[in-house]
Amino acid sequence: MKDDRFALAQSAPRFKESYELSSKELRLAALNTQFDLGDSPYSVVVVVAGMEGAGRGECVDRLLHWLDARNIKVHADPRSTEEERERPYFYRFWRRLPPTGEMTIFFDCWYAEPIRRRALGETTEEEFRDQLARIKAFEDLLSRERVIVVKFWLHLTREQQYKRLHANAHDPGRSWRVDQDDWQMWTQHAEYSAAALEAIDVTEDAGHPWHVVAADDGDHRDATVVHRLTETIQEHLAGPAPDKPGPPQELPTPPVDHVQAGLDFGLRLKKKVYRRERDRLQGRVSRLLRAMGQAGRSMVLVFEGQDAAGKGGSIRRVTEALDARWYDVIPIGAPNEAERARPYLWRFWTRLPVHGELTIFDRSWYGRVLVERIEGFCTEEAWQRAYDEINEFEAQLTDAGVLLAKFWIAIDADEQLARFQDREETAYKQYKLTEEDWRNRDRWGAYEAAVHDMVTHTSTSAAPWTLVEGNCKRYARVKVLETICERLEQALGPSPDPDETTPPPQ
Repeated sequence: MKDDRFALAQSAPRFKESYELSSKELRLAALNTQFDLGDSPYSVVVVVAGMEGAGRGECVDRLLHWLDARNIKVHADPRSTEEERERPYFYRFWRRLPPTGEMTIFFDCWYAEPIRRRALGETTEEEFRDQLARIKAFEDLLSRERVIVVKFWLHLTREQQYKRLHANAHDPGRSWRVDQDDWQMWTQHAEYSAAALEAIDVTEDAGHPWHVVAADDGDHRDATVVHRLTETIQEHLAGPAPDKPGPPQELPTPPVDHVQAGLDFGLRLKKKVYRRERDRLQGRVSRLLRAMGQAGRSMVLVFEGQDAAGKGGSIRRVTEALDARWYDVIPIGAPNEAERARPYLWRFWTRLPVHGELTIFDRSWYGRVLVERIEGFCTEEAWQRAYDEINEFEAQLTDAGVLLAKFWIAIDADEQLARFQDREETAYKQYKLTEEDWRNRDRWGAYEAAVHDMVTHTSTSAAPWTLVEGNCKRYARVKVLETICERLEQALGPSPDPDETTPPPQ
C-alpha cells in the first residue's frame, strides 16, 4: 500500500488543461488566505522536499510570486554554518521558525540528510527510524504550539527524472543545476524512493500530512502545491480556536514523601572550610572548562529554586573564576513579544552555546511546569505534555555532546521568611523583593507539588536533577561547584593537577 503513494500522485487529475483559468482563482485564494493568516494566532512552516530535478526551486519561486513575499522567509541552503554545526542538529531549524502570522519555507530541511543517508546505506533501519521519530516529535510539538506544518514531496519516476536531468544538463542556462550527486540519486532512484516512502509513512498524521505531488509537469505541480497549501491553512483558520490558558481549577498539593521532604536543611559549612573548598573547586572548574573547550564540547547549567534560595549567589561563585568570554548568564523572566509569537522552547534553543562555551540559565524552560502551571499561564494540556517535550529537548542536547547539569536549590519556609525580611530591611537588597515573591510564598504547598512532579518526570540518566540544600548558602555553593566538577570529569576525565603542570623556564 505504501508504494501506491507515488503511483496515485502520477494518476491524479491535472490542472494542465484549465491552468490559465484556475491559476487566477488559486492565486486570489492563496493571497486572501495569507492575509487571513496574518490576523490569526497561527504561523506556517512549509516543507518542500522531493527528487532531484523535480523543480522545487521553480515551485517556490512561483509561490513567492503569487503571494506577498514580504511575510515569507525561505531557508534553502542545505549546508550548515560552523555556528550551527557546534550546536544540536535541530538548532538550525528552530532559529528560523516564523513568528505568529508569518510563513517560512524549508527546502528539504530535516528530511534531506536522513533520507539521503538511508538511501546510500550509510544508516541502519533502526537508526533511520530513530531519526524519523525525532522528526515526528519536533513536528508534533510545532503543531501543538500553533504552527501549521504543510509538507510536500515532489516526485518523479526514474524515467521522468532522467529526462529532466538530461534536459537541464544540456541547457547552457540550466546546466549548473545538475551535478554528480543528482545523477547518483537517479542511479539509486529505487533506494531514494523507498527511503522517502518510509519517511512519509512514519511522519504523517492528521496534524501534519504529506502531500505527494507529481512533478513531471510544472504548471500542474505548482498549482497543486498552492491549492493544497491554501486548503490546509484555511482548514486550520476555520477550525476551533486554540485553547486559551486560564486560572487552574485547583492548586496541586504535595505528597507526604515529596522530593524535598527528605532534604537535610541543617547541613552547614564553616566559613574557613567554605573558603578553602570554594577556591579549590573554582580552580577545578576553570581547568575543566578549558579542557571542555579543547575537547570540542559545551555546557549548559540550569538553576531553579524557591524565591531567595540563592540561585544568583551560586551562579556568581561559578562565574567569578572564569574568563568572561567563556560564559553567558541568561536570566529568564516573562517572554517578550518575539518569544510569545513562537513555540515556548524557541527562546532556549536559540541561546545554546557553541563549543568551548558555558551557558547558565537563571530559571529556564521549567517555568512551563512551575510558574506557568501554578498561575494558569498555560493550559493544563500544555504543561502536562511539557514533561515529554523537555525530556526530548534535553536528550537532543546531550546526544549532541552538550554537558548538562540541573540544580534545584531548596530552602525551608522559615529560612525564606528570614531572607525576605532581611531584604526588606537592607536598602541595597530591597530591589530583590517584590509583591510577586510574597504572593508565591502563599502558594508554598502548590510549588512543592509542582517541583515534585517536575523532578519525578524529568530527572533522567542523561540529565539528572541535583537537589541542593540551600539553608546554608556556603554549603549550597560548594555542593553546586562540586557537582559541576563531577559532571565535567565524568565526561572529560580527571581535572589536571595544578601541582603537576610543567614549570615555566628559568
